[in-house]
Amino acid sequence: MTKEQALAEVAKRIAACEQCKFYPGQNPVPGEGNPDAEILFVGEAPGKKENETGRPFVGAAGQFLAEMLESIGLTREDVFIANTLKYRPPENRDPEPAEIAYQLPFLKKQIAIIQPKLICFLGRHAMSALLPNLGKTISQVHGELLDVGNQAYLPLYHPAAALYNGGMRSTLLADFARIPEYMDQIKKAN
Repeated sequence: MTKEQALAEVAKRIAACEQCKFYPGQNPVPGEGNPDAEILFVGEAPGKKENETGRPFVGAAGQFLAEMLESIGLTREDVFIANTLKYRPPENRDPEPAEIAYQLPFLKKQIAIIQPKLICFLGRHAMSALLPNLGKTISQVHGELLDVGNQAYLPLYHPAAALYNGGMRSTLLADFARIPEYMDQIKKAN
């Protein structure tokens, strides 16, 4: 089975997961991008636009994510973008721990298929879902390359933070600018 077929199978299982949906008729947002991506971006949960389209990061935060990718010479097609939750929570509220625990196996399966060299967290919920025992907040480790269990991680603030707080924009762009340097370090280490 190819990576594309394996990811399509995961997407099929996400679409069939009735317990994952918060209300009937919701669109699943399994994730999208290059199945051979070296970099995987993980957000917290789909928003309104994502629920409408079934695609991750297509609203205003997604436009800023595309801009940040472009700033380091990448496009959405070069990376894989997913969320911890595959369905939009009611009123766009924060994901609850039980919801994350229930849907996290889908993301872990996607990671196992793609085998990215670097996983970038877009926000604290993604970081705490995949590194629950880190013991640090995203404000303490944003922009720092973490090596946990032979996997490289880069905690970043969520792009939406820059939409509400102009000062965050320069912080996010500066953290993003380090990705090529980090990728060189990771490749040299392997």
